[in-house]
Amino acid sequence: MSATDRPELGVDDYCFACGRANPKGLHLTFRFEGEEYVCDFTAAREYQGWTDILHGGIVSTVMDEVMTRMLWERRISAMTAELTVRLKRPTPVGQPLTARAWLVSQRRRLYETEAELALADGTVTATATGKFLQVDPPGE
Repeated sequence: MSATDRPELGVDDYCFACGRANPKGLHLTFRFEGEEYVCDFTAAREYQGWTDILHGGIVSTVMDEVMTRMLWERRISAMTAELTVRLKRPTPVGQPLTARAWLVSQRRRLYETEAELALADGTVTATATGKFLQVDPPGE
């Protein structure tokens, strides 16, 4: 892909996961804790699959978002190329949850990351690995 035909990543605050302008979004917020990127949230019942259990697609969305945003905050514009989520146990709605992500490796424009989703007591309910392709080459 040449510099003239690569997609540009726009930000309009309507992202389903983090956008403040999206009335149906998750409105996630983030922070760095050392090298880890962290998101604390409580999932509303509207996002359940089975009764009182967070839908697996929402779990995947949160994991993808915390990994993608970690790169974005490091000034790396990247898109998800591969996402693998392991659902280890049911994730409840209505309880505080913490998602954490960290960078594992980088090879040229490919970044590999990992993440986990945990309950307040530290019990991990899901893990994820992601590969992200940088859209804007370094220096551009």
